[in-house]
Order: sequence, then C-alpha cells, then structure tokens
Amino acid sequence: MHKLAVVGVRTSWRTVADGEFFCPECGGDRNYLRRTGRRRLTVLGLPLLPRGTAGPVVECSACRGHFALDALDHPTTTRFSAMLRDAVHTVTLAVLAAGGTTSPGVRSTAVGTVRAAGFADCTEDQLLTLLAALAADTGRLPGAHDGALSRTAPGSLGRPGGGLDPCGTALAIELHEALEPLAPHLAPAGRESLLLQGARIALADGPYLPSEREVLTTVGTALLLCPDDTARLLAAARTPS
Repeated sequence: MHKLAVVGVRTSWRTVADGEFFCPECGGDRNYLRRTGRRRLTVLGLPLLPRGTAGPVVECSACRGHFALDALDHPTTTRFSAMLRDAVHTVTLAVLAAGGTTSPGVRSTAVGTVRAAGFADCTEDQLLTLLAALAADTGRLPGAHDGALSRTAPGSLGRPGGGLDPCGTALAIELHEALEPLAPHLAPAGRESLLLQGARIALADGPYLPSEREVLTTVGTALLLCPDDTARLLAAARTPS
C-alpha cells in the first residue's frame, strides 16, 4: 500500500528558454528546455514553506534528463559538421594563399580536400575566385606568391620576392577563428588529420615553402597541438607511405 510522505520537498520548474542541443544521455541532437525551479517544503503533499531555488538546468525533451548549462557548449551534430567543413575550407584557402595555385596538382588536391569535407560541388574556379575576393579584402588572407591566381587575377596576391608575409596577423586571426572553437571537440586524431590535409595540399607541388610552413604551424597552434607534434606531423607528411 502506497504511503504518502508526511514531510518532503517539492520543486516547481519554470521554463525560461528552449532550443536544440547535443544530449549526452541520448547521444544525439535533441530539443531542450532551460529551466529554473523553486523548492518548497511540503506537508502531506501540500507546498508550504519556500526552501530556496533550484537550477538552472538543461532538460532534455526526450529523456527528461537534467544537465548543467555547460551541456549547451557542446555543438550539435549539425553544427559540428558545419564547423568541420568550414575549418577544412579555411585551412585550404590559407595554404593556397601562402603557396600559390599555379600547380595543377595543388589545385586538384585542394578541390578534392574541400569536396571530401562536404562541399561536393566545389570547383577550381570557385576556389580561385574566392581567393581573389579574399585578397581584395585587406583584413583577410593578405599576400601570396606571384601568379598565384593567374587564372583570375594575375599577380593580385603577389609581392616583390613572392610569398606570404610569414603568418601575418590577419591570416592568423582567420585561422584561429575557424579552428579554435572546433579544436576542443575534436579527438587528437581528428586535429592531426586536419593539419595533415593542409600539409598534403602544400606538398602537392614539392617541398614546403617557408610561407606554407608558417601557415601550417599556425594551424597546429590553433588546433591545440604542441609545437613538437606539429613538427612531427609535417615531417611525416613529407615521407611517402
């Protein structure tokens, strides 16, 4: 026979926001309610005296689990996929801006890398046009080798002597903005893979140029790789498998 508790504490929850998050209990994207609560002392099931506040918590609409607000810091599966695609795209553009696009092998490797990341319709012309547009924006991806964009704007990224100013401030900011929010959510193997994708583009026409190595070192830093690991990976990428 069920017995009614004489004295207890009951929490009344109030929803203050909602949205979508990655539920750690369900293991996938779910809707959530952000809730706050008030505790009350109950006697014979009747709420009487206030006993403070509860929460705020994130409540999964599927499993009804309650989680701390930092659960919202984890990107949803959809958002994570978009962040990864954008990261690969940014690394590709940075390497191309540093080393140039005159080599067919470089262009082909770059397009294949971007397509594999999720931009299935990417073409050489699209990458070259975007590089030219970024070069025209003085705040993004400045400098590159003479003739890097010869198919769209000859010499538009060049400077006397060729090459990207080593890890220029604007370029470093561009890479950090794309990679730093993603890095904590990638396993070490995933961060290494992203660096190696950029390295393979740079090596498609021969050894690293100094400007390419500078860019790839910045990529490693933004991905939270230690300098020794970055150097090891860049050296390994040069060794035929």
